[in-house]
Amino acid sequence: MLQALIRALKLPDLRNKVIFTFAMLVVFRIFAHIPVPGVDPTRLAQLFQTNQLMGMLDLFSGGAMTTFSIAAMGVYPYITAQIIMQLLVGAIPSLEELSSEGERGRQRINQYVNWMTVPLAALQAYGTGALLHSQGILTTFGLGGAATLSTLAMIISMTAGTMFLVWLGELITENGVGNGVSIIIFAGIVSRLPQIVGQSLFAGGNIVATAAFAILGVATVAAIVVVQEAHRRIPVQYAKRIRGNRMYGGQSTHIPLRVNSAGMIPLIFAMSIMLLPGTIASYLALTPGLVGQVAAEIRDIFNATGVVYWFCYFLLVVMFTFFYTMVIFQQQKLAENLQKYGGFIPGIRPGRPTEEYLNKVLFRITILGAVFLGVVAILPFFAQGISTTLILSSTGLLIVVGVVLDTMKQLEAQLMMRNYEGFIK
Repeated sequence: MLQALIRALKLPDLRNKVIFTFAMLVVFRIFAHIPVPGVDPTRLAQLFQTNQLMGMLDLFSGGAMTTFSIAAMGVYPYITAQIIMQLLVGAIPSLEELSSEGERGRQRINQYVNWMTVPLAALQAYGTGALLHSQGILTTFGLGGAATLSTLAMIISMTAGTMFLVWLGELITENGVGNGVSIIIFAGIVSRLPQIVGQSLFAGGNIVATAAFAILGVATVAAIVVVQEAHRRIPVQYAKRIRGNRMYGGQSTHIPLRVNSAGMIPLIFAMSIMLLPGTIASYLALTPGLVGQVAAEIRDIFNATGVVYWFCYFLLVVMFTFFYTMVIFQQQKLAENLQKYGGFIPGIRPGRPTEEYLNKVLFRITILGAVFLGVVAILPFFAQGISTTLILSSTGLLIVVGVVLDTMKQLEAQLMMRNYEGFIK
């Protein structure tokens, strides 16, 4: 692998792409340290120690949320817009037709995603500001009176920060290596690792616990790599066709059905649902009377240290894995495309029988992927018994491993085009 990386850096075009990617990441890290004025940093740090929803948003912002910079929301609104658009494509026939128009349709849908990101980012910026204002972190906030101008300036600057990061991601995708948005999230997560490990070591943590935590992390990464790359190959045969004096088709290939087709999306869905009731209840728990009592009970039930919370989290991850996998698979229309181009699965009739067979196989292999994602999701619950100063983020591990594998595959393809031996042997 090291030799392949050296070969990649010796090629001028690949070297320029790698340098460009690193340069954009440097710009991202500098941009992430530009703060929004009027924030109390001491109270902000205390909020992150008690609020898990803010911690999840900080994961995607690369630590920019802890300083409440103009890049505090990261590319999270863009990811939300992408998820919404993927679900709308399967529900709206006009969008489904547009997605099947090739590169032109893909660019138009991506344009819709960018447009959708702006109001989502503005709404999230306002919600974040309202949350911080309720905790006494933002001194001036609101859309009435003297605070209107400063509030609008904060919303506009944070929305512009999100769109700037999306633009950086698109530049990396076009001129660099890998998927730009994913690499920005990856860089944010990795940039926090030295701080987390340093806090654990210099805080007088147990060396044995830290070593056990590291072993657990390495084993988790290895398991994620195996499951992410695992797939079931469905053999496909194309019928022979004679046109004039030439014969076309007749070759054999396969359809790779991935064990984990949903990626990290089920974790994001499940985490958002599990954190939302507890977060809302924590603000209503101080209300006197019956409302405060019910809110306090809900807050205790959805406490991340309880068994009920992690059991429900596991079930939601499994359910969302099946849901998202089936939605994406239906949009691909594999059975219809195979029949259109003369392909068939040996022993299975084209058309509806092929679709039913593929759905059956996908359902069976998704059981393993869903259970695996569920186990990875509840790893922090078991890691708490090993170390209380280190946090094992399942979503972060999936993002890091997925981005590394995707980037390696792209470099692998570039090297193979030039007749070089690649990373994967």
